[in-house]
Order: sequence, then structure tokens, then C-alpha cells
Amino acid sequence: MNFEIIPGSPQSPVILHVPHASRFIPSEVRAEIQLSDAELAAELDSMTDSKTDEIAIAAAGKSEIRPWIFINRYSRLVIDPERFPDDREIMNKVGMGAVYRKTSTGKDLRPADFRHENPLLDLYFYPYAIALETLVSDRLEVLGGATIIDVHSYRPEQHQNAVNHGQRRPAICIGTDEFHTSKYLIESAERSFSIVGDTFTNEPYSGTYVPLKFYGIEPRVQSIMMETRADTFVGANLELHEGASRVIDGLTDLISRVKMNDERLD
Repeated sequence: MNFEIIPGSPQSPVILHVPHASRFIPSEVRAEIQLSDAELAAELDSMTDSKTDEIAIAAAGKSEIRPWIFINRYSRLVIDPERFPDDREIMNKVGMGAVYRKTSTGKDLRPADFRHENPLLDLYFYPYAIALETLVSDRLEVLGGATIIDVHSYRPEQHQNAVNHGQRRPAICIGTDEFHTSKYLIESAERSFSIVGDTFTNEPYSGTYVPLKFYGIEPRVQSIMMETRADTFVGANLELHEGASRVIDGLTDLISRVKMNDERLD
């Protein structure tokens, strides 16, 4: 199974979603990637949100009411669960939709004649999406609301193969959705992450994950994206450094601020 659900408190509406922390690629998928081992290792260094799973687990452990955690245990180079699996996905323009064809530098990741997108989606993307949708549905049924905190990181330097060139790169980028992110949730994130450093909204990355079943339909599903600039908590060796404690504390504080039901939409 390419995902793991770590149960939280029955009283918690919070789901920490960690989609890009893994470097693992199954051998059958690796065989379809045309990079050398050294090239693949470099691409994983660049594209993996290293240690964000550890950040989420540590924050959950410090929380008075433990949130639920949903972690992608396979690399985003297998499938990217955060992308739309169709023409709505803007990253299709640079070959980095739900199934990547290009690397972060624009080099071919898979052969030009690659035709196995649908099998990858069927095997990994859709089961992942259904499981996360089911977890959100359960929180809605039990508590009347669910709040997804989408846990990411990004590099200090911009990827060559990108669609959002020239934007600022703060310590924390807060991604929001006009329908699914309340003013209260944005303000809470800004307060919580102020201990990490400068905080911008939707720059350099915008949006946040919502299961398609609820997207634009169910306001009781709230979501916000936490994009932490990687050098604030990992070093050049991609291991945690002393700054990680501030990121963990900021996320723990945000978890504690999440409200229930109608209060969450104020």
C-alpha cells in the first residue's frame, strides 16, 4: 500500500496530509524511469519534501488532541497525489501532472513514448484519493467538520521546470483555497508560523489539497497548505537541524487553534 494512516484522537477534526516526504520507488516503476541511479538520487534530493513526515509526527505527538496523519509512503515520482488527474492540472504544461514525464530541470523522466499513465493512476493514485476521501468523510460524520493541513516543504532555489517563476520565497508559504480556507484558518496559520520567519500567502505556491468529492461543494471541509522553506529545518545533508523545533512548534500551535463546526468558518 502506498499510503499510511496514523490514527488520531476520535475528537480531532484535523488531518495532517504529507504527500511528498518519501523517496521510495517500487522496482517496476524504477524500470520505467530513464535516469541513471545518480541522476535519480539528485532528482529525489531536489523534489522530495524531506523530513516533513517527521515534522508532522512530532507535532502530532506534542498536540493535546492528537490529529490524524495521512502519509504518502511512495515518492511523488511514482504518482503525485496532489495533482488533478486530468486537463485541469496546470503542471501538465511542464510535464509534471499526476504522472511526471519531466524532471525538475525539464529533462525526460520517462520515455517520450510512455503509455502507462492509466495503470499507474489505477494502482496508486485513485486508491490513495479514495482512502483520504474516506478519512475526511469519517471526520465529517463523527464531528461535523474536517480540517486538512497539507504539510510540504520547498527549496530555497526555484526549480528550472516551473510555472511560477520569479516569486518570493519566504520561510513559510501558506497555501489557501477561496472556498475551503476560512479567514480564521489563514490568520491562525499566520500567527502560529510567525515563530519560523516571514510568512506569505500563496507565494510562491498557492492552493491546498481537498478530496475531489468535496472540492468546491462542502464548506465543512477546510484545508490549508503549509509550505516550509527547506533550509529553515533541514541542512544540506537533508537531515533535521535546530530550526526544526520551531517548525514543529508552529504546526503544533496551528493544530491547537483549529475550531469545530460553524466556528471554523468565521
